[in-house]
Amino acid sequence: MGGFFGAVCNEDVITDVFFGVDYHSHLGTRRAGMASLSDIIGFQRNIHSIENSPFRTKFEDDITKMDGKACIGCISDQDPQPLLIRSNLGVYAITVVGVINNADEIIKNYLSLSGSHFTAMTGGKINSTELIASLITQKDSFAEGIRFAQDCIDGTAAILILCEDGSLIAARDKYGRLPVLIGQKKPTEDSSMYGFCATFEDFAMYKLGYVFARELGPGEVVRLTADGVEVLAPARKEKRICAFLWTYYGFPNANYEGINVEAMRMRNGEIMAKNDRENNLAQDIDYVCGVPDSGVPHAIGYANASHVPYARPFVKYTPTWPRSFTPANQKTRNMVAKMKQIPVHALIEGKKLLFVDDSIVRGTQLRETVDFLYNNGAKEVHIRSACPPIMFGCKYLNFSRSNSDMELIARRTIQNLEGDEGHKHIDEYSDANTERGKALRDAICRELKFSSLQYQSVEGILEAIGMDESQVCTYCWTGKE
Repeated sequence: MGGFFGAVCNEDVITDVFFGVDYHSHLGTRRAGMASLSDIIGFQRNIHSIENSPFRTKFEDDITKMDGKACIGCISDQDPQPLLIRSNLGVYAITVVGVINNADEIIKNYLSLSGSHFTAMTGGKINSTELIASLITQKDSFAEGIRFAQDCIDGTAAILILCEDGSLIAARDKYGRLPVLIGQKKPTEDSSMYGFCATFEDFAMYKLGYVFARELGPGEVVRLTADGVEVLAPARKEKRICAFLWTYYGFPNANYEGINVEAMRMRNGEIMAKNDRENNLAQDIDYVCGVPDSGVPHAIGYANASHVPYARPFVKYTPTWPRSFTPANQKTRNMVAKMKQIPVHALIEGKKLLFVDDSIVRGTQLRETVDFLYNNGAKEVHIRSACPPIMFGCKYLNFSRSNSDMELIARRTIQNLEGDEGHKHIDEYSDANTERGKALRDAICRELKFSSLQYQSVEGILEAIGMDESQVCTYCWTGKE
């Protein structure tokens, strides 16, 4: 997916942005970049691949050569950024988090009207950040251009810009699917530094001495200087923040809309345990376990509510492969995930285990995990998904993005059960209380060798988050935009 951090202060902010971006490393695995505005030489920029080496090690030498009282940085799961743009709005650096689904249409319209060109990457693809910049600079101001760009695209675009006057412009995406928070640093007895930052993850700014100032509303655009925050475009009314921020993407101590990730996940597990108890499901188990890492707090909540001990029947060996999804090749990712799992035999042999995972997308790695547990002597392996069955590839972020919905195990199973007719009844298949819902769960259990399978409901996950459905994006489960 990706994330960004930027700061503007009365003193050099390179170190702040370096650590602020580093705290977004869990959001992306491909590229990272930093851009600053130096009083001496102007704009500076560095971009590196982080597929096989973390952000910190790639940029720790760069920051000794960068300086500036204004700087932005990003973790990008797609294109190289930030980009430096020279336009009618001046020279600026820009980074974007999001997805553009209608890029080809926008490119065609732009080229036909302007007679201009884009820099193409391998395969002819256009950098999405450059495409956003081309839309912004069609207007006479950043605020007007950002609104225009967000209205043109089908998808999502949270935007952070470093202007040539040393100010930052931060914009939350049109429907607020992603968070953008503003922090303020005030002078202390130990430091005379003051200013503001914009960040995706709030804990990044707290660790750097910033305090919460505000969270931008959907589509809101603000300008940050060391002295204050100016609203350039007010928030829009409709909000659809991504539910997966809490169930999967977010770091445990992150807060979105004032709701903590770890606390939500524990509540979510408690709700699943309550549902299992009411339906007399999986009540005779030895241990509740979490599929590392984001499944763990869901499982702790389940264990607390069910009064069944929490245990770790296997641990992940992370010194050499800290993130199993880092390799670009799916076969390699699966192999790395397998090599990382080290069993604790005393907690597996002859035991009835219930595992909670944050989600079940394709089922490939979970199948290998279950095989691994049975091969090490598990008697039963029950699976609980902390979210509903994923029925649609995400249109707005990178989570569950697929070439076809048939790559999703829930949709593939529906096709196997009922053919094309089944896809007309997705609501029923999602509901565990219907015959179709029971058939879906039974079929996946047989395919992946689960002793039982249950999913959290949409209602349950919204209860755990504590927000009304009208404000939360549930597209990947319901298909409702």
